[in-house]
Amino acid sequence: MVEAIEQLQTEANEALAQASDAAALEAWRVDFLGTKGRLKAMMASMRDLSKEERPAFGQRMNAVKESLEVAFESRRSQMDSASPSLPPMDLTEPGMPGRLGQRHVLTRTIDEIVEVFARMGFSVAEGPEVEDEWHNFNALNIPEDHPARDSSENFFLGAGRMLRSQTSTVQIRVMEQSPPPLKIMTCGRVYRPDTHDATHYSMFHQVEGLCIDRGVTMIDLKSALFQFARAYFGPEAEVRMRPSFFPFTEPSAEVDMKMKIKGRWQWVELGGCGMVDPNVLKAVDIDPEEWTGYAFGLGIERIAMRRYGISDIRWLYENDERFLRQF
Repeated sequence: MVEAIEQLQTEANEALAQASDAAALEAWRVDFLGTKGRLKAMMASMRDLSKEERPAFGQRMNAVKESLEVAFESRRSQMDSASPSLPPMDLTEPGMPGRLGQRHVLTRTIDEIVEVFARMGFSVAEGPEVEDEWHNFNALNIPEDHPARDSSENFFLGAGRMLRSQTSTVQIRVMEQSPPPLKIMTCGRVYRPDTHDATHYSMFHQVEGLCIDRGVTMIDLKSALFQFARAYFGPEAEVRMRPSFFPFTEPSAEVDMKMKIKGRWQWVELGGCGMVDPNVLKAVDIDPEEWTGYAFGLGIERIAMRRYGISDIRWLYENDERFLRQF
């Protein structure tokens, strides 16, 4: 058995010297020192020896095992030192900066609009997106048979609830809770089952303003819109109002603003406005003989698309970073 041990050690040393890479070195370790390797298999033959022979055999096997393990580690160190070394790492060198995100173009537009109206003395009000028909229609002087209340024009949820179709609902809630004078604005999402195309989407954003006080006239309304246009679109911006009809204002008008689009000044329709209808004031227990007011509503997507030259509203909601990083 001693001769077999010596022969195994000789073969192992010769094979180790021929191992030329890490893969060959690992194969050698598995063949000779692994749990199913040749050295382990020879140790199993100890049971065939007499009790007197076993101690000497065991000591010799342990010596061979230790000798081969040392030889293996030495050979691995030689390979590591011979392989190309990595360049030294400078732990004081600044790391690669992470890319910071940015606000969505609509979020930035909303913040800019709020900032302009806040400077004009408007306070910001908010309201729920799930509304009842009283706040969305009745209190806004929209009768039961009005086409705007049709199921094809709204998202009804049952039990008299619906997704609001206009942010004017916030005006009603504020007038219910706070006595005049009032000067508030609100920005938020509204929902209508429109077919998606370049200029329509089933969810969009509106900004609305409301001012209730004694002696408020259309002059105050146009002045507020004119100040916003100049502050937001530049000192050359203009405002024009075209007669129209809305159930909640009387008289009513469409609002156009002249803004610079791709270097050219153009007129763009942005929303509607008018004097608050007396029936709306009565619905919230405000005396129309004592108080008057104006209201306006502008489409935020329209503002953002015209200002930044965006031709398709769907791009705002597709979350394509290649598009959003442009703004």
